[in-house]
Amino acid sequence: MTHPAAADGSQGSPLLALRHFLRPYRGRVIAAACALIFTAGATLALGRGIQVLIDRGFGGGTSADLSYAITLLLTIAAAMALGTFARFYLVSWLGERVSADLRKAVFDNLLSLHPGYFETNRSGEIMSRLTTDTSLLQTIIGSSLSMALRSSLTLTGALVMMFITNLKLSLIIAVSVPAVLMPILLFGRRVRTLSNKSQDSIASVGSYAGEIIQHIKVVQSYTQEAFESRAFTGEVERAFAIARRRIRQRALLIVAAIAMMFGGLAAMLWTGGQDVISGRMSPGELGAFVFYAIMVGTGFATISEVWGELQRAAGAAERLLELLGTRSDILEQPVADAATSVGAARMALENVRFCYPARPQQAALEDFSLNIPAGNSLALVGPSGAGKSTVFELLQRFYDPQAGRITLDGRDIRDFSLHDLRSHIALVPQQPALFTGDVRYNIAYGRPDASDDDIFAAARAAHAHDFIEKLPEGYASHLGEQGVRLSGGQRQRIAIARAILNDPDILLLDEATSALDTESEYQVQQALQELMRGRTTIIIAHRLSTILHADRIAVMENGRVLALGTHESLLRDSPLYARLASLQFRESEAE
Repeated sequence: MTHPAAADGSQGSPLLALRHFLRPYRGRVIAAACALIFTAGATLALGRGIQVLIDRGFGGGTSADLSYAITLLLTIAAAMALGTFARFYLVSWLGERVSADLRKAVFDNLLSLHPGYFETNRSGEIMSRLTTDTSLLQTIIGSSLSMALRSSLTLTGALVMMFITNLKLSLIIAVSVPAVLMPILLFGRRVRTLSNKSQDSIASVGSYAGEIIQHIKVVQSYTQEAFESRAFTGEVERAFAIARRRIRQRALLIVAAIAMMFGGLAAMLWTGGQDVISGRMSPGELGAFVFYAIMVGTGFATISEVWGELQRAAGAAERLLELLGTRSDILEQPVADAATSVGAARMALENVRFCYPARPQQAALEDFSLNIPAGNSLALVGPSGAGKSTVFELLQRFYDPQAGRITLDGRDIRDFSLHDLRSHIALVPQQPALFTGDVRYNIAYGRPDASDDDIFAAARAAHAHDFIEKLPEGYASHLGEQGVRLSGGQRQRIAIARAILNDPDILLLDEATSALDTESEYQVQQALQELMRGRTTIIIAHRLSTILHADRIAVMENGRVLALGTHESLLRDSPLYARLASLQFRESEAE
């Protein structure tokens, strides 16, 4: 179901679509509006205070009159200060709160998206939207929007007070208003378009830098530092060129607004001065009128400046609402209707055809059928690109096949909720994924409530306990980004311990011992044999020596099953398997 703010984002202003995030805080919004109105009223009252100061304080001739006028000004100033404090605090709080809620809503939606979405969208750009764009919105809502609303109120009030004070002079100011509005509308559209481009270019810079930093060892080993520096400079300069165009448009907007408004103000001062000289107007009235006119001028100047910021914020809001409105291609069964238990973890793929979203014309699996009996082990072997990893992706329902179906206990996996389906499965990938955190956090990732005894037992079963105990802080040792402080074999054993602790019905092993030395491989193979007992296990094997004892082996090529059987029967009946075995075992003998 699409978020209401995302739905509204396609119609009208993206900033108006964000009002849904303000609804839970109606009380604070009303209080901020009251503070805003109170402050605007106090500011407008300052004009009358100036009129009293000139006509009664300076023109009254007594100290009492002067004291009264100054006291009145101080009272108005105190009211302005209190109102400004309340307005600033409440509006800033709302800006921070809405920004946090929006960031959380976007992140939660990202977590629900299918992996295919991230094939076609760069992670660096997504992160830029999640961080930079939400921070920009926080600044706009918490500061610039408040300034725009305050200026709009004081400008409107000042116009009304001008007409009350002197009609003739007010008409002079009123004539210049349309001339000021035209550049605001004209340049505002350009600023918004350039703001979108500017945010995209910033995201591109961040994405490029993140990729290079992630692969810094490769860059340095191939001595490409100078090349990457030049390439990054090009990205930065492109972003700067767009930002420079945006700044120029905003500067032109401000200059045009101020020049036109104060041109009208100058004409008004000359006419008003003539009225004071001729006695048709008191000096206090002219002073108050000048004050209101200045308020109108500065109000327009502020709005014209903030208008550019609001257009930039509208661009950021569009990008965020696009993320918020993106729906996963994987349609999930409601949790209430999903099965919560699995009797026997039997899985089957029936006449499956599947193409990855990035390669819609190239089938990764074609008319693919495979039965995986409960409690049995099945190994998938074949050359690179045969479709072995694709089978794992489909079993976990990261993608749905374009044809055919996949079943668990005879039931289509689309009838399960994603949480239920995946809670029965544990994956040990070829390249283990570790998070920035300590050892305990990484092992218990699938079961955060696991006891220390359970975690220690899982680590011992994965033959990881001994090296963990030797780390500086044992299970509390932080592993660094992506587990960079561990060797490849150690990272693999942490991943195996995580799978063991999860105690799954179905175990997916993507050559889980590929990163281990011979001794560690032997130890972990023993642990895996124990873990696999009684569980449905599917193994992707690149080294045939690791799957000699599998119940069955499926030989795959070009997205199809060519043969199915035991190691001995496949040596006899499958030329491809016999060739792979001959090459690998010959290499082993040579070693």
